[in-house]
Amino acid sequence: MAQVYKFSEKEIEEIAQARRENKDKRAEARLKALEMRAKGAKGKEIAAATGFHSAYAAQLAAKYKKGGIEAIAGNHYGGNHRNMSVEEEAEILASFRERAEKGELVEISEIKAAYQAAVDHPISDSQIYFVLHRHGWRKVMPRSKHPKKASGEEIAASKKLSPESKN
Repeated sequence: MAQVYKFSEKEIEEIAQARRENKDKRAEARLKALEMRAKGAKGKEIAAATGFHSAYAAQLAAKYKKGGIEAIAGNHYGGNHRNMSVEEEAEILASFRERAEKGELVEISEIKAAYQAAVDHPISDSQIYFVLHRHGWRKVMPRSKHPKKASGEEIAASKKLSPESKN
């Protein structure tokens, strides 16, 4: 049978205080469900009031008892899992930018090798493309000639009138 958690008055007041200070609407819903559970509401009542599944209230109570108020009200989402800061990335790209501004070709494999040496673990090509996009780079490839361009003979044959024949 599932464990039923008992909440003290101090814990109920702590949850109520966290609800008053909270500004995140997702955390608000979790705190409301936890507060209802702490005050003795059943799973179906909590589900009707919050829109959560009835078993989720029991999970929230277990999380609270294990990790405190931060386990419920804290930010559960990470972000910015980059290997280095934007400034550090700019330092690595500086030498490549100089070469690119001189008109030299810069290949992704070279940038990738320098980046991997800096972070000391393997990364994918897509990571390098994200870094380049973040720093305003764009992919420009030289094209020697248009693939459907007509040959010189065809161009000469297609000219119907020369400037001398107009007079």
